[in-house]
Amino acid sequence: MADIVDEKLRRWTRDKNGLQARVSVYERVRDIPYAVIPELNDAQKYVEIFKYGRGSCTPKHLLLGNMFQRLGMLVLYAVYPFRWDEAEISYPLGLKRLAEQLPISYHLACRVDIEGKLILVDATLDPAMQKLGLLVNLAWDGVSDTLLPITPCGDEQIYHPSEVYLMQAQYEAKSLAFYDKLNQWLEEVRKL
Repeated sequence: MADIVDEKLRRWTRDKNGLQARVSVYERVRDIPYAVIPELNDAQKYVEIFKYGRGSCTPKHLLLGNMFQRLGMLVLYAVYPFRWDEAEISYPLGLKRLAEQLPISYHLACRVDIEGKLILVDATLDPAMQKLGLLVNLAWDGVSDTLLPITPCGDEQIYHPSEVYLMQAQYEAKSLAFYDKLNQWLEEVRKL
């Protein structure tokens, strides 16, 4: 699967300078449809995002970070605690009830060294998620911070790429039930 990363990176950055290349990679990763697929939230399996054709913050940012590193950029991973029931989403009633039962979850984004500053780069939500009124980073200039799609309920934690094994997610049955229903609902929203 690593070959697919090389192939995509070549295609996405062909004939582009450094700034254009990182913006292109960002946009392509951002445009992967958002869905929570727990088995992709793994430092060894995130590349399967291309097989599934969708993914959440973790596989998207592990892919983005990997590609940025291949472009010669220093990448760190930023983790933010948040609560699904505090997200600014108008959930259907059943999904809202499931969200209220969940423990704290963790959002992953990248911090990238650009011109000597650690810039927040978040490619989580694809443009279709605007239908829900969610914050989608539609335009990134390649040098400024993007915005987070969640409101953290705690401090940012930073991890070096060599520490990704420390970010392994644990899933309870109620979390898996929520993600299943969330993904079904997001598919319905996409069809509207």
